[in-house]
Amino acid sequence: MLGLVSNRQLFEPKSVGDALALLRDEGPLVPLAGCTDLYVSLNFGTLRETRFLNLWRLRTLRQITKRDERLSIGALATYTDIIKSPLVGRRLPMLVAAAREIGGVQIQNRGTIGGNVANASPAGDTLPVLAAADALVVLRSAAGIRRIPFAEFYTGYRQTVRRPDELIVALEVAKLRGRQRFRKVGTRAAQAISKVVMAAVVGSSPRIAVGSVAPTVLRLRATEAALAAGASIAEAQQLLLEEIAPIDDVRSTAEYRRRVAVNLLASLWTRDDRG
Repeated sequence: MLGLVSNRQLFEPKSVGDALALLRDEGPLVPLAGCTDLYVSLNFGTLRETRFLNLWRLRTLRQITKRDERLSIGALATYTDIIKSPLVGRRLPMLVAAAREIGGVQIQNRGTIGGNVANASPAGDTLPVLAAADALVVLRSAAGIRRIPFAEFYTGYRQTVRRPDELIVALEVAKLRGRQRFRKVGTRAAQAISKVVMAAVVGSSPRIAVGSVAPTVLRLRATEAALAAGASIAEAQQLLLEEIAPIDDVRSTAEYRRRVAVNLLASLWTRDDRG
């Protein structure tokens, strides 16, 4: 146990089992990995938590593998790991596209996919990809393992079903059929928090997810069903507007987000991938 800052504690597990035992025995601890969000909170003086669990050295949680035909991405896989992974590039290219849009090289080298999922921000760039891919969130505690469908993981704004004694250890994705697409609109072309972010699997069984337009990432189920049934883009866009619930905030207005969302749907659905 080390002092992180005055009146704060940092626990340093040597293994995943050690980390799970600490979560069980030491009461509420906040898991840390790349610390990209922690540093922001420290800089702005908004950090309220006092007891932390440092996972950064647990290399086994950084592995990217194929398990039973599912792509398994360790929770500590960084965005750089994802960008450089041939396996992710083949199986989930829209996740590579999302990882490239997150911050600069320094953030990509430290930020982790598990941290993005756990942070539960509706603007998280990887979340629409994982939602559109029907990913499973693999949670592990000293008592065992749970696999939670991504659609069931978030219960509200920055709220999840993860228990205090559990860690996110991996994300699992089955093989997808269809063309994968990703787009993000921010204040500038890169290194910006999303105003709207969308991922789609285009084909006979469409999957579309969007972030920054509701308290949590959204799967656009009605829009998907309409497109699968042969609806026009204009009809699908109208359904999209009924499914989203954007707000005005410091980054954008609700009306702007609505316009961007309908335009992104048209762009992703009609884009020509040739060449």
